[in-house]
Amino acid sequence: MTAPREGSIAALVHEAGERLVGAGVPPIEARLDAELLARVALGRWDRATFIVRSPEPPPLGFHEVFEPLVARRLRREPMAYILGRCEFWGFDVEVTPDVLIPRPETESIVEVATQLFAGVAPPGVIVDVGTGTGCLAIALAREFADARVVATDVSPAAIDVARRNARALGVDERIAFGVTSLTGGVSGAALVVSNPPYVAERDRASLQPEVRDYEPAAALFAGPDGLDVIRGLADAAHAALLPGGWLVFEFGFGQDAEVGALLDAGRRSGAWAEWSLRRDLQGIPRTAVSRKAP
Repeated sequence: MTAPREGSIAALVHEAGERLVGAGVPPIEARLDAELLARVALGRWDRATFIVRSPEPPPLGFHEVFEPLVARRLRREPMAYILGRCEFWGFDVEVTPDVLIPRPETESIVEVATQLFAGVAPPGVIVDVGTGTGCLAIALAREFADARVVATDVSPAAIDVARRNARALGVDERIAFGVTSLTGGVSGAALVVSNPPYVAERDRASLQPEVRDYEPAAALFAGPDGLDVIRGLADAAHAALLPGGWLVFEFGFGQDAEVGALLDAGRRSGAWAEWSLRRDLQGIPRTAVSRKAP
């Protein structure tokens, strides 16, 4: 592979990638990030255009746009915040520092929900607890066209972001947003979903800088063991659900035993009829599924 021509777009991107590696960004990620930031600075070129034209010298004004973007990434600011957008379940959502960045593993909540209601009556009322960007509420509103969705969050700023995303994706008229904790007293739901805060306070220092220093703490941390919100969620969801309704939520790495014990205690008390833990693509238990007793 020949070296990029000195002074070319490709050379500038290569050099930026090396600086990102020096700042602690993993090498493959650093190269991809540098290229994507360059494509933004070039007027959002697609990748094919970039590959063909990267041997050329940069156009006038490129440095003035590209370097501030690279500087932000050098400070380990997440790409989603720099770009202001993130993909989830096949659509783009606006992302700001007021909301947690949607992760691919959270899509499993939508996948499980569609499986639970395949071949049966679709859910009439869905509650999304801790909606953030609104990605789960929007995805479920698109999957279940006749459902009424209630999306809650304790952050007014997050609710504003979620509203804008719902409006941009044409489902705002079917989603009711509320600044409140947990389910906000909603009743009659067939499905409650959540990607709640679940990071233990003791793990704060071990998080990547992109997460620890930039994402909202209220959306990340939940007490000494990370389960404070999940404990409240289980009780609130049970109260919100119709008999036979489903609770589906995400939890953290290594929390499967504690989450399983919590749900099994509910099964033994008669609150939950059944529960299971689903694994992600890496085989890690990540999503909890529980059905309210009929």
